[in-house]
Amino acid sequence: LSLCNHNFPLPRSESRRRPVHAANMSAEEPEKNFDEEEQAKDAKEIRSRKERMTGSTHFGDTDFFEEQTEEIGDATWGEVCTTCCIHTPREWAIIFAGLCLLFFFLYFFLLGLEMLGSAAKIVGGCTAGNILGDDTNPVAAMMIGILATVLLQSSSTTTSIVVGLVGGNVIGVRQAIYMIMGANIGTSVTNTIVAMGHLGNGDELERAFAGATVHDMFNYLSVIVLLPIEAATGYLYRITSAMLPDQGFEKGDKWEGPIKKIVSPLGNQIIKANKDLIKAVAKGELCDDYYPVNCTDGIVDYKHCKGEWGLIACDKSSGKCPAFFQNGATQKDDQVSGGVCLFLSLVILIVCLIGLVSLLQRMLLGTSTRVIYKATNINGYLAMLLGMGITILVQSSSITTSALTPLVGMGVIQLEQMLPLTLGANIGTTFTAIMAAMVSDKLEALQTALAHLFFNLSGILIWYPIPFMRQVPLNAARRLGKATRIWRFFPVVYIIVMFFIMPLIFLGLSSCFEQDSKGFTVLGAFLCVIIGLMILYFFYWWYKKDGKEKCTMCMSNRQRQNDYQKALPDDMEYIKKELARLREHTGLEDEDEEVEEKDIEGGKQEETSEEEA
Repeated sequence: LSLCNHNFPLPRSESRRRPVHAANMSAEEPEKNFDEEEQAKDAKEIRSRKERMTGSTHFGDTDFFEEQTEEIGDATWGEVCTTCCIHTPREWAIIFAGLCLLFFFLYFFLLGLEMLGSAAKIVGGCTAGNILGDDTNPVAAMMIGILATVLLQSSSTTTSIVVGLVGGNVIGVRQAIYMIMGANIGTSVTNTIVAMGHLGNGDELERAFAGATVHDMFNYLSVIVLLPIEAATGYLYRITSAMLPDQGFEKGDKWEGPIKKIVSPLGNQIIKANKDLIKAVAKGELCDDYYPVNCTDGIVDYKHCKGEWGLIACDKSSGKCPAFFQNGATQKDDQVSGGVCLFLSLVILIVCLIGLVSLLQRMLLGTSTRVIYKATNINGYLAMLLGMGITILVQSSSITTSALTPLVGMGVIQLEQMLPLTLGANIGTTFTAIMAAMVSDKLEALQTALAHLFFNLSGILIWYPIPFMRQVPLNAARRLGKATRIWRFFPVVYIIVMFFIMPLIFLGLSSCFEQDSKGFTVLGAFLCVIIGLMILYFFYWWYKKDGKEKCTMCMSNRQRQNDYQKALPDDMEYIKKELARLREHTGLEDEDEEVEEKDIEGGKQEETSEEEA
């Protein structure tokens, strides 16, 4: 038991087995339990695996983050059960209180994600609807999927809109497949944002950012391989077409997951996005047609405002309108409300993330990493099933990966386990669309949902079963995590470049070839050549001209300047204390005091000379 957790004392039977030499104790001193003293001493002093006889690392050690995965020893399931299940009544009471607080923070963390998604739909809903309704080439369609999902903060919403557009014959199934590929990439921005909650701790930030970006790397690599194959052969379109039934399903109710039912009631009381407006805009309508909001007889509820609201809707189940709903609101008013709610949701996410991490660290304090690694190191394919099951329950891969990211940052889950969990989340999020499509009367909706499923399955078959291929996304994520060690604000640049600038550049280039104009076609070809040459020069500079070292040095200098600026007040205070101590030690007077004494003496001399005169 002492190998697993130094916080627990040895049993009395063990303490009786060790002989106590009377020569070591004076006659006046009472008998002491030396085992208890040693345990208390260990609990207070041992804070490093180097000082521990077993060499195991425990949560709370000063060198906790220095341990590598291959250095973690193997524990037995008996040690795991002992650590988890054998506690005193007082410890069980503390664990129960900790679990209650844990569920409290987890609930509001999920609420923050729900509010973030609703607010993003309100702020960027009209823009996302406009770009989703465009009929473009494969590359542009994929970039549209990325931008729309980043704006809506939900791949499920993007997929449902795309399915609706296919059912309404606005876009074709082939284009919808490319948009879903982009939605797969865009959905990973949420857990990347969550990883930035660890900016205050460099070790946690490195692990959390690597755990978040392993999802990005898998999605990007899958798209790089499968997009050209789909454009050339159309294999996803052909496979899903062959799987369609002869007739459609009867239209039924939309399936809603249990976690959604728990979180949505409170979220809908705060703000609720009108997804029907986004779908209508994608089909060609204008946002301005839905404004100003006009409720019948000025009564603000679902019955009197139905069909008369804009980006913010009322809740059908409760019959009430959310707190941010405003009768007579314009589009600008709703978007301002969405922006305020977006800010509040980020505050809730950060507060709950700090609470979750701090609470978990306290609950795991003193626990051996061998035990944690044994409990979490399950088979990769079982981890996929676990990630898939969690995502089916919460109806969002963003929620699953965002909840797991802090655990990676703390070191509870290793990066190697995070990859199959995120792959399972990718599969799980497709089941939501499939269930929604099966209660639709459109076969095209089911084909689009199946294409989403087979795209993720194809990516898994390429990058996971073979260990060598599995290391490609893992190593890429590790390098991105190490970049945060050099410069902590690297995640901000990463999000801006990967999820905004790069999609906009490719979308702009693609649009040049969609204008049916020789001038735009020539311009697009010229820009493609320039960008291609710039990319080639970048790789040449990076590998042949010491570009990697220069970039690393630049980020290191920037991080060092930030650290110096933060530490400057403390350093100045320390210097002042040291100067005061040196003056006291050497007997030197303060310069200010010397100046004051000189002024006083000079004044006295002047007074004396005046009296003599």
